[in-house]
Amino acid sequence: MPSTYSDLKIELIATGEQSGTWGTTTNTNLGTALQEAITGSADVTFASGQVTLTLTDTNASQTARNLRLNLTGTSGGAQNLIVPAIEKLYLVNNGCADTITVKNSTGTGIGVPAGKSMFVYNDGSNVVDATTHLSSLTLGTDLAIADGGTGASDASTARTNLGLGTVATENTVPVSKGGTGATTLTANNVVVGNGTSAVNFVAPGSSGNVLTSNGTTWTSAAAAAFDSGTLMLFQQTAAPTGWTKSTTHNNKALRIVSGTAGTGGTVAFTTAFTSQGVSISGTSGSTSAGGTVGDHTLATSRIPSHTHTYNGWNDSAPGNQGKPQAANRAPNLTSGATGGGQAHNHPFSGAAHTHSISGSDTIDLAVQYVDVIIASKD
Repeated sequence: MPSTYSDLKIELIATGEQSGTWGTTTNTNLGTALQEAITGSADVTFASGQVTLTLTDTNASQTARNLRLNLTGTSGGAQNLIVPAIEKLYLVNNGCADTITVKNSTGTGIGVPAGKSMFVYNDGSNVVDATTHLSSLTLGTDLAIADGGTGASDASTARTNLGLGTVATENTVPVSKGGTGATTLTANNVVVGNGTSAVNFVAPGSSGNVLTSNGTTWTSAAAAAFDSGTLMLFQQTAAPTGWTKSTTHNNKALRIVSGTAGTGGTVAFTTAFTSQGVSISGTSGSTSAGGTVGDHTLATSRIPSHTHTYNGWNDSAPGNQGKPQAANRAPNLTSGATGGGQAHNHPFSGAAHTHSISGSDTIDLAVQYVDVIIASKD
């Protein structure tokens, strides 16, 4: 049976295989493969592009197996270093001029800044920080401000390097340096500015007090009271504390005026605004209208055009002229038409008259309302 290989490509000799030569294979496993994984260091050269490291089935020396990867060459901008997707610890020293992100084919990886070294761990799906916590750390040299330090090993020098001067050693930071000028702040007091001098404080005073300005400064004082005798409306049954309920007016409406305030009217509110029955009846008088059409004689021109039929005698036959007894009777003779058919009118006159009326209905004036009281300030 042929040999197999671990993730680190250590050769695993099959049972009964490599008789007489297995020692050589074992020595290579121990002296090369394991040594590289535990303490080995290999250079990885960049040439303005991404670099991918792989592992093959051999226990011979392979860069990707080494513990320490020393990045060199020309990065030409930020680049990626792709490592095999196996569980492995790496110490990466970035000697390039740009950040190199160490990652596998599926993860997002860890960026190692230029000129820095980092321990990273490849978990098979991503490359992450190998350590996220140190219980203690001792630096051989002071950590520079650019790296998040103070550039000093003592507090005084650190304050100077950070531009704090002696502020941090002062118990009272003056206003000129952004402080209050006070050593303590009185509990529950209001802090009031005082120019370049230490701040002032305004104590709460009595319960119910408010912060009041007199135009120059602030004080704690009781809320301004209403003058005695001031009248106000309240939507409640009893007057509030410090007020007396007025009973002079009851069941009345309110009227807004622009002049002198007063009272008036005679009908109570609920009496005026309720359902009311309304009826009406009467007559406009009993004089009757009448008249006659005046007499009017129609002229011939206004009579419709017509003719008349009559009977006569025809004495025009030869030998009958002047002899009525000899004439023939001529019936249904028609006279000539007469009459014009013009329009005409008839005058009429009549006396004035009146009409009787009656009726009834109900009007609902029960409007909605809100009761209020009038109270006088004590």
